[in-house]
Amino acid sequence: MTFDALGLSEPLLQALRACDYQTPTPVQAQAIPPLLDGRDLLGCAQTGTGKTAAFALPVLQHLATDAPRKRPIRSLVLTPTRELAAQIGDSFERYGAELRLKHLVVFGGVGQAPQVRALRRGIDILVACPGRLLDLHGQGHIDLSQVEIFVLDEADRMLDMGFIHDVRRVLKVLPRRRQNLLFSATMPKSIVQLAAGFLREPVHVEVTPTATTVERIDQSVMFVDRPNKRRLLASILREGEVEQAIVFTRTKHGANRLVKQLDQAGLEAKAIHGNKSQGARTRALDAFRSGELTVLVATDVASRGIDIDGVSHVFNFDLPNEPDSYVHRIGRTGRAGRAGKAIAFCDTEERKLLRAIELHIGERIEVVGGHDWIPSDAPGNDRGGPRSSKPRATPNNERRGPPRRRRRTRR
Repeated sequence: MTFDALGLSEPLLQALRACDYQTPTPVQAQAIPPLLDGRDLLGCAQTGTGKTAAFALPVLQHLATDAPRKRPIRSLVLTPTRELAAQIGDSFERYGAELRLKHLVVFGGVGQAPQVRALRRGIDILVACPGRLLDLHGQGHIDLSQVEIFVLDEADRMLDMGFIHDVRRVLKVLPRRRQNLLFSATMPKSIVQLAAGFLREPVHVEVTPTATTVERIDQSVMFVDRPNKRRLLASILREGEVEQAIVFTRTKHGANRLVKQLDQAGLEAKAIHGNKSQGARTRALDAFRSGELTVLVATDVASRGIDIDGVSHVFNFDLPNEPDSYVHRIGRTGRAGRAGKAIAFCDTEERKLLRAIELHIGERIEVVGGHDWIPSDAPGNDRGGPRSSKPRATPNNERRGPPRRRRRTRR
């Protein structure tokens, strides 16, 4: 199937050709035709499946078909994080390059004056995070009374970040007659109940089930005492085979501390999390996206907001408390048809978390040794076979190839 078969207009097809997009992804092939017909949609799809184009293309086509002279906000896209909002805005810019539609991205952490000026000039599409949206609406700068299409993206992350009440406040000020789209990587009961409250006879689209990991991602786990995790990470980064890496920590403080420790070890890294100013987050992401920065240390707030094809490695420096978060984290690598590696560090206190992750993804994660900081009580043959017999990395940072992945043992 090609994009030509989906019923998209020629200006959109031209933009897709300019992006070198030739074949729609499964979520695009399933979602675009019913959305062009005006249907509501409930989509279960993770970041990286092409879902942004799945809703952005129909929104653009619908609004371009009947564009009024004035520019009221006719489509609202609500998303949980600043990074994801910015990326969605970039997508509307690319796909709508041949159309005379205006979009705006609003989020907190930056001054609101430029956003207010853009709103006064008139826009067609608003991409927003809940907090700033409600602030501007409460001040009278945003009128949502003419919204025709409402998109709620990353609904489960909205729930995780405590935005569910803000979402309900937004729903109350939208017009009753509108097209609704909800996308979520997972479908817990709370999201199903939320969807039932405002979706009308929705088309259901589901791709990449939550418990399925990306096939191109080479997963492994390394047992290591907590104080030695930073030494192990520095040793692997020095091997030279890591093109670009995202390192996930559990806390903001832990991310800042790790960046400082890596800097002391002569390895440049920058942190991105909720306590960083928007300027610092944008600079770090831009440097990472351009390849100037090799290592980005992030908390889960960024796990769904980073869509960069060149990420070769994801390190779970701290294992997440929720197995779903593991799946979303490692999904930052192995993108755009490329191979990727996901390496988890597991200390004694995290072994229960590791077991929960394995149950969630339905397979054992291969245990790899080959380093000097393996705890004396680390599981061995009872977890996926004996440890790697590769030469062990030495504390004096001797350069050797990273341990290679052995054949995965499945339950």
